[in-house]
Amino acid sequence: MHIRAFHIIPLTLTTILVLTMSSIAQSATPSATPNNKSPLIGGQPAVTLTRAKTGDGSKPEFLSAVVLPGRGMNLFQITAYLPGKGEIQVLHSPSLEEAAKILGSPEDPYGTKSFSIGGAFLVPFANRIIGPLSNGDKTVSFEWQGKPLSLDANWSGKKPEAVRHAIHGLILAAKTDDLKEESKDGVKTVSGIIHDSNLSGRWFSKTDTTISVSISRDAVIATVEAKNVGDKPEPVGIAWHPYFNLPSGDRAQARLHLAGDQRAEVNNYDDVFPTGKLLPSQGTPYDFTAKGGAPLKDLFLDDNWTNLKKDANGHSYSEIIDPAAKYGIRIVALSRHVNTVQVYSPLDQKFVALEPQFNFNDPFGKEWGNRDTGMVTLQPGQSVTWKVKLELFIP
Repeated sequence: MHIRAFHIIPLTLTTILVLTMSSIAQSATPSATPNNKSPLIGGQPAVTLTRAKTGDGSKPEFLSAVVLPGRGMNLFQITAYLPGKGEIQVLHSPSLEEAAKILGSPEDPYGTKSFSIGGAFLVPFANRIIGPLSNGDKTVSFEWQGKPLSLDANWSGKKPEAVRHAIHGLILAAKTDDLKEESKDGVKTVSGIIHDSNLSGRWFSKTDTTISVSISRDAVIATVEAKNVGDKPEPVGIAWHPYFNLPSGDRAQARLHLAGDQRAEVNNYDDVFPTGKLLPSQGTPYDFTAKGGAPLKDLFLDDNWTNLKKDANGHSYSEIIDPAAKYGIRIVALSRHVNTVQVYSPLDQKFVALEPQFNFNDPFGKEWGNRDTGMVTLQPGQSVTWKVKLELFIP
């Protein structure tokens, strides 16, 4: 029988202090905890924030949030507890395994499928950019303050005559660096930075985008900060593209409340190109300004509302209400730069995509004339923040 000798090395007080301080420093800035059970999406695992239900069961509360760092921090899923129903999925999205097959597939060269599920963040512009096409209709050209730019024409309608255009920014397929996860006072947060070098395209200057998602019992808050890290001015628009489930599955009775009373006219619901006209919604089927909203019924929506009513803090409010499920979700735009709300709700689906955004559709288009289309100009070193809070309620 062999006995292994152990050499005991005495620790001085100084050594103990160094080791202790090193441990504290490492725990003060933790890295994000990946969901190791999920497949890699965009080369990175999902990050899941979870919390245990703490209420007495009489009120709804948020339970988890799943973020995809490899797909521009797409807020892929949110779960919540709903009295009478238990745990529900707040957002319309497939499983992570199915998402891994959809996102980044050979049929998705531009990463655009990222905005078809969950909740994609859109930077540095939201919605469509229209202009002359070149390079075999693969690129679209436009100007800002006399400066020309070309982007991938990564989208079109479904009809044969549909015109290709650019859509929904440059971070849909971007990788996120410097991921961190924090937990404090009942709030769990994950954050990360999408560096300009990870953007799937060029912009007027260089842009770093910092995105954070936090969850507590009563709120989910998403924050996007775009910073001009280049040496030229640039226009920036920011938005979010979440698909909100209707827990009852009964779309016709679901109700929508919007703070805007003007709707942007479009050429058709395939291209969805703005004509430059803003139509009053009051007294029309597109009027959702009343407290408690109005039912969707059989109205197809792919429209943009503006002239948003804001409170003294510059906040605007939208609501999706599902009376049959005794469920409501409030979308609070905490940034004064949120000037429009895009809503997409097809008749054959049981969701409402509600998108708080800075800019109008086709913000550089000549159809708008001299109108401010919501793009924020950043000088080198400047930044702008988009911030939205979700709240659950029983209608």
